[in-house]
Amino acid sequence: MSPSTIGGINKLHEHEKRAIYARYIPKELIQKFGLPDLTAHMDLLQFRFAEGSSDVEMRLYHQVGFQDPVLYAHLTDTLNGQIHVLLYILNDPEAPRFDVDKMPDGSPTRFGTLKRNLEAERAALEYGLAPGQVRRGLRLLQPATTAFEDFISSLGHDIYFVEPLYYHNAVIFERYGFAYQVGKRRMEAIHAGFQPGGELSQGLDNSNPFRSLDAINSIRLRSWAIHDGLLGEPFTNVTMYKRIGKSANISTTPGCEW
Repeated sequence: MSPSTIGGINKLHEHEKRAIYARYIPKELIQKFGLPDLTAHMDLLQFRFAEGSSDVEMRLYHQVGFQDPVLYAHLTDTLNGQIHVLLYILNDPEAPRFDVDKMPDGSPTRFGTLKRNLEAERAALEYGLAPGQVRRGLRLLQPATTAFEDFISSLGHDIYFVEPLYYHNAVIFERYGFAYQVGKRRMEAIHAGFQPGGELSQGLDNSNPFRSLDAINSIRLRSWAIHDGLLGEPFTNVTMYKRIGKSANISTTPGCEW
């Protein structure tokens, strides 16, 4: 019987695990970079799955030795055996890199959630990136979502969960049909706070590049302001879910542009 959980997959032999986890790599990504059979190329497709663990990290590189993967994913099991996406990143390797993930001395920032490389963040902001991005994305989120849902279905599930690390991630997930398990009221309150006269809009004083007045009606710039501490607390306690093949049609940011 095929496993239905990350913990179950991790108990399989190495080649079986690799074959199953490789299913959620979108074929468009493989075609874009002309990648070979990835199940046999451990230098391009790398996994970290400890014996007996219920989570897996996957890194897919377009060429051996490149600094960043074109796809990074960290998955785990929920307490009742559903799949939970902790982090999912698509990087354009041809785009400039901004070291928002590390300090000048090389120590990690956890994408700015532990500490911040302000100089790199300012440069990323000016380039048009959102918080946490070291490079621009590949604009393949739709095929990536389709491939991931096929993977989830193959495990026998009809639902999966995601943890948006930043405000803009939650909005993007909304636009791809996700609903909220936890945090919808928080998202609605944030949107209300950015309306004229709202508490958050009053905090946009142009005191630094992350608190631009333009953030009132920009998802990306709102996310930078929130990342800069505008809420007075970290952006946490938001969990979303997606039912396979269905859209929740939720928007907590009506009329707001990217």
